[in-house]
Amino acid sequence: MPKSKRNRTVTLSKTKKKGKDQREAVVNSIRNAIEDYSSIYVFSFENMRNTKFKELREQLKTSSRFFLGSNKVMQVSLGRTAADEIRPGVHKVSKFLRGNTGLFFTNLPTEEVLRMFETYEEHDFARTGSIATEKVELEEGPLTQFSHEMEPFLRQQGMPVRLNKGVVELVSDYVVCEEGKPISPEASRILRLLGVKMATFRLHLICRWASEDFEVYRELGLDHSDIESS
Repeated sequence: MPKSKRNRTVTLSKTKKKGKDQREAVVNSIRNAIEDYSSIYVFSFENMRNTKFKELREQLKTSSRFFLGSNKVMQVSLGRTAADEIRPGVHKVSKFLRGNTGLFFTNLPTEEVLRMFETYEEHDFARTGSIATEKVELEEGPLTQFSHEMEPFLRQQGMPVRLNKGVVELVSDYVVCEEGKPISPEASRILRLLGVKMATFRLHLICRWASEDFEVYRELGLDHSDIESS
């Protein structure tokens, strides 16, 4: 009887080596990027949407490069102190790689980068657990935007509905979500059906490094002594 693939033994040394190889590849890519691009930015993000981010990467691939992943690996790539940094002053960038952050390498003029990040935003449907930006309430009566086949699904989401002569009808007013409160899984599904988008994918610039130049846009709670220390 052939052995089940589920029971195959995985050698931990192999998985560790693969992980190490991946980290080394990232480190090498970042260090190569320092040589290829004139400026490095740290950016933070909110409501990340992978598809939208991939589209942005594609749009800027001829002039820029993004890196997302382990902050620790990115810090090691740049150097954490003046003693191990790979370019003068670049260790200051590492101190801002905290939380939801990434690196943006580019040859674009600073003014163009600032304008692009300031205006960039993509609206999308809110996910479960997101905070509602407004109150959404449906009034009692027919819901003509839904076909009669949707009635069982809407009931499963907790909506007080029934079929009235083949038309989905709310038997009482129903609050989908409240402003400032977390969105439930049911509310997330209903908002998507209603076409209500409450999430906005944004990128925020934190700091910029270039040869002989370093400027901070957002402090992220860091003390100036942390930034200036070697």
